[in-house]
Amino acid sequence: MSFNFKQIGVIRTPYIDRGPFQPVESEEGEFLIILDPKYKEGLKELENFNYIYVIFYLHKAGISESTSAFPPWCGGNSVGKFASRSPFRPNPIGLSIVRIKKIMDNIIHTTCIDALDESPLLDIKPYIKAVDCKNKANNGWFEKYGEAEPLKKYLSGEK
Repeated sequence: MSFNFKQIGVIRTPYIDRGPFQPVESEEGEFLIILDPKYKEGLKELENFNYIYVIFYLHKAGISESTSAFPPWCGGNSVGKFASRSPFRPNPIGLSIVRIKKIMDNIIHTTCIDALDESPLLDIKPYIKAVDCKNKANNGWFEKYGEAEPLKKYLSGEK
């Protein structure tokens, strides 16, 4: 079975060939989600949310049928592809949570998004604290392999 998705806009970032592993809110730069004008009315009331999910096509990642990944914070160990956030996947779809800075017309100004420039936008959904924040979430294999400290520094914006 195959599916077709429609591009509803484009993501503009300073990242041409390589971006961050995750969106780092403190990262400097201009990050825009430009929605096709015909979907502008779909943004009504979105400014009332602080964060959004952004779903996009990883247009430069390529498709990988491999079932293993070697995350840089895994101490050289492999994990299953679905236990990683590798961009090389059977379906190269990106998902990021970013903070809305402002919305002007059909353009959403956000904090850093880990998408390459001109990534095709597939969807936007509001991040709702009451349903999306999971208090029992853990750090998975980060705790097992003991390589979480460099990742924590990176995600907090430390260089």
